[in-house]
Amino acid sequence: MGHFLFMVFIMEKVAILVDGGFYRRRMISVNGYMPAIEFANQLFTYCCFHLKEVINGQDRFWDLYRIFYYDCPPLAKKVYHPLLKSSIDLSKTDDYKWMNEFLAELKKKRKTALRLGNLLEDEITYTLKKDVIKKLINGTLDIISLTQKDFVLDTIQKGVDMKIGIDIATLAHKKLVNKIILISGDSDFAPAAKLARIEGIDFILDPLWAKIKPDLYEHIDGLASKMKKPD
Repeated sequence: MGHFLFMVFIMEKVAILVDGGFYRRRMISVNGYMPAIEFANQLFTYCCFHLKEVINGQDRFWDLYRIFYYDCPPLAKKVYHPLLKSSIDLSKTDDYKWMNEFLAELKKKRKTALRLGNLLEDEITYTLKKDVIKKLINGTLDIISLTQKDFVLDTIQKGVDMKIGIDIATLAHKKLVNKIILISGDSDFAPAAKLARIEGIDFILDPLWAKIKPDLYEHIDGLASKMKKPD
C-alpha cells in the first residue's frame, strides 16, 4: 500500500484595525467624494490588499482574523452656524445620511466589526478651515468674502482611542493573531503598540502615505501603505 504525505499549510492570522475618522478624511482628500455604499466597498477591498505581501520575491498570504472599524455615528442635533447666524439641523444634512448609510453597509461585510464611540454633543461647533484662517491672516482673503464652504463641523470623539487600545491589548495578550495592521496617522496608539510588540506581535502601521511623527518609528515594526502614493 502506498504512503501519502499530506502537507498542511497554516496561514498566520492578521487583524486590521481602522481609525475611521482618519481613514475617511484621508481617502476623501486623495480620491474625492464617493457614495456611501461604494466607499464601504472600497474600504473592505483596501483592507484585503494587506492580506498579501511579497517577501524576498515570494508571495505570502495572511488569514484575516477580522477588520475592526472605529468611528462615531453622526449626531442628530441643531448646531449654530456663525456665518448664517442660524442653526443647522444636522439630521437633515447630506453628511448625516451618508454616514448612516456607510456604517449600515459596513455592518454587512464579512469579518468586519464596528467599534463605535460617541461625539460630544456639547463640544460640536462650526469653525473656519485651517487654510481659510491662513488666508485671512496673510490678507489673501477678507471676512466679507467668506462662504459656508469655508467652515467645517468641528467634533470631539469619545471612547474611540480607548477601544483601539483595548482591542490591541486583547489581541496581543490572548495571542489571537500573529500580526496587527493599524490604519491611522495618530500617535495615541503607541503604548498599546509597545505592549503588542512585547507579546511578540508584528505591528505594522499604514498611514495611507500621510506623514507621521519621527518618534513613531520606535513603536512599530514597519510601514505599509497599499494605496498608490499621492502626488
